[in-house]
Amino acid sequence: MRKTFTKNSLYPVYVVMGVAGTGKTTVAKAVAEKQNYLFLEGDDFHPPENIELMSSGRALTDAKRLPWLKELSSRAVVDRHKGTVLVTCSALKAIYRDEIRKQVPDANFIHLHGSFDYIAKLMTQREDHFMPVSLLQSQFDTLESLQKGEHGTLVSIENGFEAVMSEVGAYINNRTSA
Repeated sequence: MRKTFTKNSLYPVYVVMGVAGTGKTTVAKAVAEKQNYLFLEGDDFHPPENIELMSSGRALTDAKRLPWLKELSSRAVVDRHKGTVLVTCSALKAIYRDEIRKQVPDANFIHLHGSFDYIAKLMTQREDHFMPVSLLQSQFDTLESLQKGEHGTLVSIENGFEAVMSEVGAYINNRTSA
């Protein structure tokens, strides 16, 4: 049985996370369109300085990430009054996810993952993205898996887009009908 949401309900927030190149935007946007959910592209909330740093091959520091995470989380808080929200955000460290949970305590994380070589290959095939393949190793070095007590799931991207879509959709449906 699906949960019924009323005008005053807080709809669920799902953060599609993972290192660069895992398809966070592609997956979240497709699921949001298919299910009529709201979609927030995390990259759109980066200040220009962050984009410039990453474009030049420099990883962001925690100090550079935290204001971005606060801004993105604030928007999710506003939007969750309107409907279920899918957010894209690398959320690589537990402290980043903690920052999101300060404003969205019940956030669910959908961690898209794959091997370094598989993701590097995908990154070389994409066009018009500021994140260079040269930063992928730093993303893997920074990545902390979901911890005990964090609501979320791990989804391999190596089985193809349709399998990822199916698994993500099933996870959200199971959480929403619980």
